[in-house]
Amino acid sequence: MPCTTVLVGAKASHDGSTMIARTDDGHYDVKKLIVVQPKDQPKRYKSVISRAEIPLPENPMRYTACPNVDRMREGIWAATGINEANVGMTATETITTNARVLAADPPVVYRKAKGRLEKAVPGGIGEEDFVVLVLPYIRSAREGVLRLAELLERYGTYESNGIAFNDEKEVWWMETIGGHHWIARKVPDDRVVIAPNQFAMDEFDLQDAFGEKKENLCSADLRGFIAENRLDLNQDGKFNPRAVFGSRRDMDHIYNTPRAWFMGRYLAPKTWRWDGPEADFTPESDDIPWSIRPERKVTAEDVKYLLSGHYQGTPYNPYTAQNTGVRGKYRSIGINRTGVTSICQIRPYAPEKIRGVEWICFGSTTFSAMLPVYTNVPKMPAYLSRVTMNASTEDFYWASRMIGALADPHFSAAVQQIDRYQEAVAFRGRQLILEYDRKIAETGDLRLAEEANEKLSAMAKEETGKALNNVLQTASEKMKNGYSLADN
Repeated sequence: MPCTTVLVGAKASHDGSTMIARTDDGHYDVKKLIVVQPKDQPKRYKSVISRAEIPLPENPMRYTACPNVDRMREGIWAATGINEANVGMTATETITTNARVLAADPPVVYRKAKGRLEKAVPGGIGEEDFVVLVLPYIRSAREGVLRLAELLERYGTYESNGIAFNDEKEVWWMETIGGHHWIARKVPDDRVVIAPNQFAMDEFDLQDAFGEKKENLCSADLRGFIAENRLDLNQDGKFNPRAVFGSRRDMDHIYNTPRAWFMGRYLAPKTWRWDGPEADFTPESDDIPWSIRPERKVTAEDVKYLLSGHYQGTPYNPYTAQNTGVRGKYRSIGINRTGVTSICQIRPYAPEKIRGVEWICFGSTTFSAMLPVYTNVPKMPAYLSRVTMNASTEDFYWASRMIGALADPHFSAAVQQIDRYQEAVAFRGRQLILEYDRKIAETGDLRLAEEANEKLSAMAKEETGKALNNVLQTASEKMKNGYSLADN
């Protein structure tokens, strides 16, 4: 599932929050935001894609999820969420690897039955499954890594994945290696991680991973696995996992590395040169850092901007009116087939029961608005959760997708309307969160969080309706069959 991930450590954010964010770039998957109650969590999980059957622990916690509306096709695909212990998870960033790794530890793929003599063999677990299998059972980001690691080692995976977890103090990033191996690292508190569909980590402390395990974790046999299969390509004794487990292909230079370049350019414009013949990094550089110390503190709006990126301010912008000769050359971050984008934010300064806030954006991030909602609630508003497979202006998902489809072919005429819409939802959303943070802190009444979400949802519906009207008017005026006759 091609996606883009941004992770923000507590000291890198403007308010001490941790944030994990990802665009879920599927195949125009219809998505919704729901709350999964413990009674609705299965006791035994069965994967649709791989047919793997997995018993689940007792006493799951409540959690939010962004599942596919059409579950009959490929299963749940819960994507992202925050549980009632204020732990966030996003899964997964599909990543690249290389033939040497896949040969040494092949993906665990479902095998169909062949006649009567050869039975079907279940495959491993993957993006369809991870959130449901892990998020309801963990009370810290580190616990998330360890639970998923146990599942990977037992059942294997059929794909290469990057997974993020956060709690109020820490952010952890985990990457799978072949069918059963894995590696995970705590994101430095003062850093922002950028991960665009490639094996991302470029530093890892093996000594810590096989010693105190403070900030680095991995498969127990990883050293032997690397040595036995002659995987290490590093020079001078430095261990760079990207060089060992990742890829370095021409396709990366069109599809993956340009996104890292755009995000790094935004976060640290003066730390390195990003443009011109003397640039430290270009859109096709293989060594763009996995984590970057931002030159100013990062907000949820900054994360939204990064995940809406289409190389604005560069010659590669597909919407530029100038024929630069390279416009549209690289894969944008904000693309048409995104189903949902979320930012899981855990705020250490808020009352414990409302520390989790999830920012939700449906459809193409370039044109859609990001709405914050409280996560520790019994249910989500209908505007976010009651989505069907039929297009409708009565829910946030379809209305957002309509706005994008109408605005895209008329970008220069519609961009101001889009900008005003996104700004209105952001500032009115923050206004309501501030108001209800105070009310809940004063009263201790958690029921107010559900009331706040209803007001946030109503506001989003109002602003989205206005934006849709404006963009529809613009698109109508720009239709190719337009003609007017002056009678005087």
